[in-house]
Amino acid sequence: MADITPLFQAFVAPAIFISAAALLVLSLNVRLMGMVTRLRQFLHDKHLAATAGRLQEAEALADQIASIEGRAEKIRKAFLFTLLCLIGAIATCLLLGLGLYWAHAQVLAVFVFVVAILALLIGTIFYIAEVVVALSSVHDEAKYFHLIDLSARARSEEKTAAGEPESWHRPG
Repeated sequence: MADITPLFQAFVAPAIFISAAALLVLSLNVRLMGMVTRLRQFLHDKHLAATAGRLQEAEALADQIASIEGRAEKIRKAFLFTLLCLIGAIATCLLLGLGLYWAHAQVLAVFVFVVAILALLIGTIFYIAEVVVALSSVHDEAKYFHLIDLSARARSEEKTAAGEPESWHRPG
């Protein structure tokens, strides 16, 4: 093992991408969890509206659910490709270390790193696609707001708060 300085210099780029991908994964996770929470609430509200006979409200909520599900799918894909980038960056670092003992590992490391960066690019494109349509759900809510019977919803929520039984149960 002559001089390992070039090895550590070679580690810098993949290590930076490990941090970048990890931060992006954190951001995507927060965004996805917010959407999942919102979906659960809309599904609950849709069920209450349907069982109370408020069909227009249930249809409006179904449109909202479809919109958020589409956005969540984009975030899921962004999440997946960013995780693939993270795996690739870690594998690149391991291959660079192995390259000290096996010359072909360095060539493989370059290939894996390029694939990892392409995965990050694809993940970022999915993220951008979701951000572009992020306000569509809010605009849809405003468009359908007149269909929602607020007094009926308030009565449903009062029954729930009073402890009256509901037909909807949250799992687990």
